[in-house]
This record gives sequence, structure tokens and C-alpha cells, in this order.
Amino acid sequence: MNQELSSFAARLRELISRPRSAIDDSQFNRLALELFALQIQNNFAYRKICEARERTPQTVEHWTQIPAVPTAAFKELELTSLAPDERAAVFHSSGTTGQKPSRHFHSAESLKIYEASLNSWFGENVLSNFQFPISNFQWLCLTPPPSQAPCSSLVHMFETVRQNLGSPASAFAGKTDADGAWTLDFDAAIVALGEKQKSKNRNPKLILGTAFSFVHLLDHLIGQGLRFELPAGSHAMETGGYKNRSRSLPKSELHALITERLGIPPEKIICEYGMSELSSQAYAVMSDKGQATGKNGVTHHSSLITHHFKFPPWARVQIISPETNREAADGETGLIRVFDLANVFSVAAIQAEDLGVRRGDGFELIGRAQLAEPRGCSLMTA
Repeated sequence: MNQELSSFAARLRELISRPRSAIDDSQFNRLALELFALQIQNNFAYRKICEARERTPQTVEHWTQIPAVPTAAFKELELTSLAPDERAAVFHSSGTTGQKPSRHFHSAESLKIYEASLNSWFGENVLSNFQFPISNFQWLCLTPPPSQAPCSSLVHMFETVRQNLGSPASAFAGKTDADGAWTLDFDAAIVALGEKQKSKNRNPKLILGTAFSFVHLLDHLIGQGLRFELPAGSHAMETGGYKNRSRSLPKSELHALITERLGIPPEKIICEYGMSELSSQAYAVMSDKGQATGKNGVTHHSSLITHHFKFPPWARVQIISPETNREAADGETGLIRVFDLANVFSVAAIQAEDLGVRRGDGFELIGRAQLAEPRGCSLMTA
């Protein structure tokens, strides 16, 4: 394995372990340019792309000038610095049945970076919202277990966090069918939810799944006339994705159904944005806009607002106008482009096929761009 890339990976893991202020804009730019030079040198397919665009370490002065690779390129090219015998795992993108998946190759070393990034940012954006210790929570993952979905980055993500936090192993209520598509074991899910509240275990729940898995679960509960009032402090985390696997719902409708059928309030629903081609994730949560005390001394909460998606300090997001290929202004819509330092052994600059609105240092997710292939981690694998 290339020693310079390994050295960069070790330094990055050390930075990730520090407080958020550890990577400011100037340091991020220096790291991005250093990584670009290493990836040009060691990633043959990426070097060819950059040479065709006449972008090299000699001509690029800022990370925003580094060529981004569209996610579709991961389907046709081996965009990796890892030799075949160094590849310990591969994450496939999701898509409709019959589509060729993207391939993001990982070594044991690159998985360490992935997991360091995941655990740090998950802790800051998910665990920090909990009013109880994580050891009090019962987990329910609406996905197959890792043994049935070894190429899913989403399943690997859930299992990594579960192991890191010591959650029970019996947390997965999904399964795969003969074609490899994901289905839900409704009986197992209902038992995990509390079996119509007959269970004496009133620990708070953490339910994690794709949007399509939540729709399948909620439709089943509606059809069976079931409604849960999960223990106080329960949370849900949905990761988006519908294409061709369920009816699509606006996020507000989906979250309203989660509240209605599971008793989880909107401010306890966390949204995640990620893709198999990245090694870091973005999160968005809801919170109270403010509080006001009425004449009777009762505190009233104002309407809820969405915190826009944010990536960790070792990643940067741009919203790119498809007409001008320039960064959109605040409030404008464009394609989401992510520069993820944690993608040490593949490609750091990724052009997604998703639309977003720039909101300060974060973004609001709109959905898939027209003419883009259907995808979403709720289809088969993430």
C-alpha cells in the first residue's frame, strides 16, 4: 500500500478525533491539495479524468478547482488507489433492479477512516440529541443484517455504530428476497416496537431505516390498525430514498406519519444524507425555533424548523449550477458536489445527481435531478 496515502490517512484520523474547530478553511485547503496530488499519482482512472480536463497539481490552486467525478463513473471505472489484493470490502450503490451498481473499494485502512468519520459525526449530530444514555436505548434497524447485505454502506454504517455503542445484536428487522431486494419482517418489527405495548420493557427506542422502509412499516401499521406510543426519548433516523420500492411521500408527510403511528415527535426525527461513493455523512435535525412564556406562566414552543444538512469539518459541500458549472449563491438550487477528505484511497471530489439549495454552510435536499438514474439506499444496497 502506498506509504504516502497511509501517512495522510493516519494524520486525518488524528484530526477527526479532535474538536470540530481542528480543520479550518485554510487547513482544509492545504489537506485537499495534498490529497489531490496523491490521488493523481496513485489513482490511474482519476488521473486520466483530470488530464482530460487539464487539471493537475501544477494548475490547481484551491480545492474548489479540483475535478469532481460523477457518481456514475464509479459504475464503469475502478476509481481506487488500492491494488486488487488490498481490497477488503466493496460498497455498491443502490438502484433499480438491473442497473449496474457503483463500486467503492475499501481496504482495512480505509474502513478505519470511514468508521472514525462515522462515529465522530454520528456522535455529534445524533447522540448529542439524546436525553438518556445510549445504553438505555433499544435499537431497531429496518434493514437486513450485515450477513445478508455485505456490500451495503448503509448496513455497514448501522452495524459499525451498533457495535461501537454496544447495542444488542438482534436489532435488524429487514431481510433480502431472492433477487437481493430488501423487504421487512413485519412481525419482528412489531415485536421490537413493543408488541402493541404489551412489553414491559419501556426503554426508549432508536429506529433507523430508509424512507421506503419506514413507508412499508407505516403502511403495515395503518393496515393492521396499529398505533404505538413509544417511550419518552425515542428517536427515528431516516436516510431518504424511495425509487420504485414504495410510494413516495413528501418528508413532512412521512414525518407526520412517524409521529402519528409511532409517537415520535418531529424534533426527535433525524435525517441522514450519504452515498456509497463517500466516506462521510451529512445530518439534519429539527428543533424549536424559540420559546415564549404566556400570561399564565406556561411555556409555549413555537413552530419547528429544519436544521439544514451539514457534513463534518473534514468535508465540504458545494451547490453547483448545472447551467454555468459555478457555485450557486445562497438560496439557489443546483447539483450537490461533495469534497470528502475521508475518501483517501478513492476520489475525494464527488459530483452527486441530487439537487440541493445552498443554505449558508449547509444545504437543503430537494431530490434527484431530472434524467438521473433512480437510486437511493432504500433500493437494494447503499
